[in-house]
Amino acid sequence: MKHFFAILGVFFVLSAFTIHNSPTTDGNTLPAVDVKTMGGKSVNIQDLVGNGKITVISFWATWCSPCKRELDAIAEIYPDWQDEFNVELLAITIDDARGVAKVPAMIASKGWEYKVLSDSKQELQRALNFQTVPQTYLLNEAGEIIYTHSGYTSGDEFELEDEIKKLAGK
Repeated sequence: MKHFFAILGVFFVLSAFTIHNSPTTDGNTLPAVDVKTMGGKSVNIQDLVGNGKITVISFWATWCSPCKRELDAIAEIYPDWQDEFNVELLAITIDDARGVAKVPAMIASKGWEYKVLSDSKQELQRALNFQTVPQTYLLNEAGEIIYTHSGYTSGDEFELEDEIKKLAGK
């Protein structure tokens, strides 16, 4: 009986830890964490969202093929999203300092017109409590997280577009 209560106690402690550290859910805001611009300037992520624009945040890395495919697919429809829904996309690389050095050349070769930022110490990634990329967040005009998606398969960009349409009331 003693062991039963010990196991039960451990279960409750682990459950509380899991709930407390679960991924961000709808309606939550981003934590106040600094990321860097490609020029090396620190900026708080909260200063980049909630400014009256719908915001898509896509976490990616140079070594992640699905990440690059997702950002390439979105690049084709992104101008329409900007025009129709007033959307801004923040592409945040989680590459370490060595990988970040490759990012500007990759952006230029891909022709991505996103605001690209760096979370090279993975501070924002840890604060949001996700492990794998690509990881996508959709935020409303007030900066609240409305939708999240992990991974990428062809066509996911249209699911994201449907969520943007709902959010924009269209």
